Amino acid sequence: MTEKNLEIDNTDLKILSLLMQDANMAYTEIGKRIFVSGGTVHVRMNKLKQMGIVRGSQLVIDHAKLGWDISAFLGIYLDKSSLYEEVSKQLEKIPEVVNVHYTTGIYSIFAKIVCRDTQHLREVLHDKIQKVSGIQRTETFISLEESVNRPIPFAEG
Repeated sequence: MTEKNLEIDNTDLKILSLLMQDANMAYTEIGKRIFVSGGTVHVRMNKLKQMGIVRGSQLVIDHAKLGWDISAFLGIYLDKSSLYEEVSKQLEKIPEVVNVHYTTGIYSIFAKIVCRDTQHLREVLHDKIQKVSGIQRTETFISLEESVNRPIPFAEG
Protein backbone atom coordinates (compact mmCIF):
# COMPACT_ATOMS: atom_id res chain seq x y z
CA MET A 1 0.00 0.00 0.00
CA THR A 2 1.46 3.36 -0.94
CA GLU A 3 1.59 6.37 1.39
CA LYS A 4 -1.13 8.11 -0.68
CA ASN A 5 -3.53 5.21 0.01
CA LEU A 6 -3.10 5.74 3.75
CA GLU A 7 -4.76 9.14 3.62
CA ILE A 8 -8.31 9.56 4.87
CA ASP A 9 -10.60 11.83 2.88
CA ASN A 10 -14.14 13.12 3.25
CA THR A 11 -15.58 10.11 1.39
CA ASP A 12 -13.98 7.77 3.95
CA LEU A 13 -15.42 9.88 6.77
CA LYS A 14 -18.90 9.78 5.19
CA ILE A 15 -18.69 5.98 4.91
CA LEU A 16 -17.67 5.71 8.55
CA SER A 17 -20.43 8.07 9.68
CA LEU A 18 -23.13 6.08 7.89
CA LEU A 19 -21.86 2.75 9.23
CA MET A 20 -21.65 4.13 12.78
CA GLN A 21 -25.34 4.99 12.51
CA ASP A 22 -26.23 1.57 11.05
CA ALA A 23 -23.51 -1.07 10.82
CA ASN A 24 -25.87 -3.30 8.79
CA MET A 25 -26.21 -0.79 5.96
CA ALA A 26 -25.29 -2.41 2.64
CA TYR A 27 -22.30 -0.99 0.79
CA THR A 28 -24.55 -0.38 -2.23
CA GLU A 29 -26.88 1.77 -0.09
CA ILE A 30 -23.92 3.71 1.32
CA GLY A 31 -22.68 4.23 -2.23
CA LYS A 32 -26.04 5.62 -3.32
CA ARG A 33 -26.15 8.05 -0.42
CA ILE A 34 -22.65 9.45 -1.00
CA PHE A 35 -22.63 9.09 -4.81
CA VAL A 36 -19.97 6.40 -5.27
CA SER A 37 -20.23 2.73 -6.25
CA GLY A 38 -20.70 -0.08 -3.75
CA GLY A 39 -17.34 -1.42 -4.97
CA THR A 40 -15.67 1.84 -4.00
CA VAL A 41 -17.18 1.57 -0.51
CA HIS A 42 -15.90 -2.02 -0.27
CA VAL A 43 -12.35 -1.04 -1.32
CA ARG A 44 -12.30 1.90 1.08
CA MET A 45 -13.58 -0.23 3.97
CA ASN A 46 -10.80 -2.74 3.32
CA LYS A 47 -8.29 0.14 3.40
CA LEU A 48 -9.75 1.43 6.67
CA LYS A 49 -9.51 -2.06 8.18
CA GLN A 50 -5.90 -2.47 7.04
CA MET A 51 -5.06 0.90 8.60
CA GLY A 52 -6.57 -0.23 11.90
CA ILE A 53 -9.17 2.55 11.87
CA VAL A 54 -12.00 0.01 11.62
CA ARG A 55 -11.36 -2.77 14.10
CA GLY A 56 -14.56 -4.73 13.65
CA SER A 57 -18.24 -4.27 14.37
CA GLN A 58 -20.43 -5.00 17.36
CA LEU A 59 -23.98 -6.03 18.05
CA VAL A 60 -25.50 -3.49 20.46
CA ILE A 61 -27.61 -5.19 23.12
CA ASP A 62 -30.09 -3.64 25.53
CA HIS A 63 -28.84 -5.41 28.65
CA ALA A 64 -31.85 -4.36 30.72
CA LYS A 65 -34.27 -6.17 28.38
CA LEU A 66 -32.28 -9.36 29.05
CA GLY A 67 -32.54 -8.89 32.82
CA TRP A 68 -29.21 -7.10 33.40
CA ASP A 69 -30.67 -3.96 34.97
CA ILE A 70 -27.68 -2.40 36.76
CA SER A 71 -24.95 -0.38 35.05
CA ALA A 72 -22.34 0.99 37.42
CA PHE A 73 -19.09 2.86 37.16
CA LEU A 74 -16.17 2.16 39.46
CA GLY A 75 -13.47 4.55 40.48
CA ILE A 76 -10.58 2.28 41.38
CA TYR A 77 -7.67 3.29 43.57
CA LEU A 78 -4.52 1.19 43.09
CA ASP A 79 -1.83 0.48 45.66
CA LYS A 80 0.52 2.07 43.11
CA SER A 81 -0.12 3.21 39.54
CA SER A 82 2.55 0.87 38.14
CA LEU A 83 0.10 -1.99 38.85
CA TYR A 84 -2.32 -0.75 36.16
CA GLU A 85 -1.39 -3.31 33.52
CA GLU A 86 -1.63 -6.30 35.89
CA VAL A 87 -4.89 -5.09 37.48
CA SER A 88 -6.34 -4.38 34.03
CA LYS A 89 -5.57 -7.97 32.94
CA GLN A 90 -7.31 -9.30 36.06
CA LEU A 91 -10.37 -7.08 35.52
CA GLU A 92 -10.59 -8.32 31.93
CA LYS A 93 -11.20 -11.83 33.30
CA ILE A 94 -14.36 -10.66 35.11
CA PRO A 95 -17.24 -10.96 32.58
CA GLU A 96 -19.33 -8.19 34.16
CA VAL A 97 -16.53 -5.65 33.59
CA VAL A 98 -17.28 -4.18 30.15
CA ASN A 99 -14.89 -1.17 30.02
CA VAL A 100 -11.61 -0.32 31.73
CA HIS A 101 -9.88 3.06 31.40
CA TYR A 102 -6.51 4.19 32.78
CA THR A 103 -7.25 7.73 33.93
CA THR A 104 -5.86 10.91 35.37
CA GLY A 105 -7.42 12.43 38.47
CA ILE A 106 -8.20 10.78 41.77
CA TYR A 107 -8.76 7.28 40.37
CA SER A 108 -6.12 5.20 38.62
CA ILE A 109 -8.80 3.20 36.80
CA PHE A 110 -12.37 3.99 35.84
CA ALA A 111 -14.40 0.93 34.87
CA LYS A 112 -17.96 0.11 33.84
CA ILE A 113 -19.73 -3.03 34.99
CA VAL A 114 -23.13 -4.48 34.12
CA CYS A 115 -25.04 -6.69 36.58
CA ARG A 116 -28.45 -8.35 36.86
CA ASP A 117 -29.48 -6.62 40.10
CA THR A 118 -28.06 -5.06 43.27
CA GLN A 119 -27.33 -8.48 44.83
CA HIS A 120 -25.30 -9.45 41.74
CA LEU A 121 -23.53 -6.06 41.90
CA ARG A 122 -22.60 -6.72 45.53
CA GLU A 123 -21.23 -10.16 44.61
CA VAL A 124 -19.18 -8.79 41.71
CA LEU A 125 -17.75 -6.00 43.86
CA HIS A 126 -17.08 -8.08 46.98
CA ASP A 127 -16.22 -11.49 45.54
CA LYS A 128 -14.43 -10.50 42.34
CA ILE A 129 -13.24 -6.91 41.95
CA GLN A 130 -12.15 -6.17 45.52
CA LYS A 131 -10.17 -9.42 45.57
CA VAL A 132 -7.98 -8.33 42.65
CA SER A 133 -4.44 -7.89 43.93
CA GLY A 134 -3.28 -4.28 43.68
CA ILE A 135 -6.70 -2.68 44.15
CA GLN A 136 -6.64 -0.55 47.28
CA ARG A 137 -10.32 0.44 47.27
CA THR A 138 -13.19 1.33 44.93
CA GLU A 139 -16.00 3.85 44.71
CA THR A 140 -19.20 2.76 42.97
CA PHE A 141 -21.58 4.97 40.98
CA ILE A 142 -24.83 3.37 39.82
CA SER A 143 -26.20 4.75 36.57
CA LEU A 144 -29.86 5.63 36.79
CA GLU A 145 -30.24 6.31 33.06
CA GLU A 146 -28.06 6.61 29.97
CA SER A 147 -29.40 9.47 27.88
CA VAL A 148 -26.61 9.78 25.28
CA ASN A 149 -24.48 7.05 23.70
CA ARG A 150 -23.39 7.95 20.20
CA PRO A 151 -20.42 7.92 17.85
CA ILE A 152 -18.44 11.03 17.00
CA PRO A 153 -19.90 12.74 13.90
CA PHE A 154 -16.78 12.69 11.69
CA ALA A 155 -18.54 13.93 8.55
CA GLU A 156 -21.84 15.26 7.36
CA GLY A 157 -23.49 12.19 5.86
